[in-house]
Amino acid sequence: MNLLPLYHWYERNCRILPWRETTDPYRIWVSEIILQQTRVAQGLDYYMRFVARFPDIAALATAPEDEVLLYWQGLGYYSRARNLHKAARLLYQQGKSMPGTFEELRLLPGVGDYTAGAIASFAYNLPYPALDGNVYRVLARLFDSDTVFDTSQGKRFFHTLALSVLDQQNPRLCNSALMELGALQCLPGQPDCDICPLKTQCQAFEAGTVALLPVRKPRNSLQDRYLTYTIYIADSQTLIYQRQGKDIWHHLWEFPLKETDSPFAGETCSRYKDYIHVLSHRRLHARFLLRPVPSLEPFCRKLQSALPELRIVNLSDLSDYALSRLTQKAIEDLISASGLTT
Repeated sequence: MNLLPLYHWYERNCRILPWRETTDPYRIWVSEIILQQTRVAQGLDYYMRFVARFPDIAALATAPEDEVLLYWQGLGYYSRARNLHKAARLLYQQGKSMPGTFEELRLLPGVGDYTAGAIASFAYNLPYPALDGNVYRVLARLFDSDTVFDTSQGKRFFHTLALSVLDQQNPRLCNSALMELGALQCLPGQPDCDICPLKTQCQAFEAGTVALLPVRKPRNSLQDRYLTYTIYIADSQTLIYQRQGKDIWHHLWEFPLKETDSPFAGETCSRYKDYIHVLSHRRLHARFLLRPVPSLEPFCRKLQSALPELRIVNLSDLSDYALSRLTQKAIEDLISASGLTT
């Protein structure tokens, strides 16, 4: 494949992004983990704050998990942050710097084939493809392939296609250009193919199948969950606890929770707010009840056996805790809107 038109397009159109201006494998690693489930426009500010606070492996490894999650707050998919932290600790404890080979990178917690390939090519210019969603779309159209890309078999198939396209002499540029083409030009739906640098080499453009590709496997139906949170308020203080166990929002902080198997039944008070919050495989129906009480101590004693991480905190200190986006929204809508101090 002739990649020169793509490279000329990339030179004229590529976005200036901080992780493209460095070959530091740590910073490239952080950017790739952030961008796994996050658009560049949203992830850029998070990346800048994260690397300002944790500029290297040592800074990340020696930070408490609560602080790492706090800096990740709002990005979602918090297992990414926990794996990033875990991997940094392993490297730090072993006195190692960032691995310099694909095989070693692949052994890090939370690092799959795509992330290892991206770090290997962008940091070390090693000949490994970087297959993100944008590149899957570009390849499916270039080769007019209706192979389902998000299965194990499909990923192997597209990995072979990526290797056939990869510029072995300059994989860093090749991967960057393919990713940028998918992000800016080869968009979902009906892109403007007439101005695409690879139009003359695109089999889907010739066949008129661009809008049909790529093909993904059918989505699983969402699991409904019903959550009722109670925001106890007394003397500008409230109760929060840290989630435990292998469930959503692991180690994030939230208000006392009651979960039921069916929609809310009579769980209301004078001030409450309902939300529907969709995660990757779950649809959360959440109700937040705002309950002013004379004292928090009786409720703290009553709930503490079931919620050992329960604590009394000042409303003004809630921003010091890593909270889910849903909890943050409830704080804005119920506590702040009620004129209570946060």
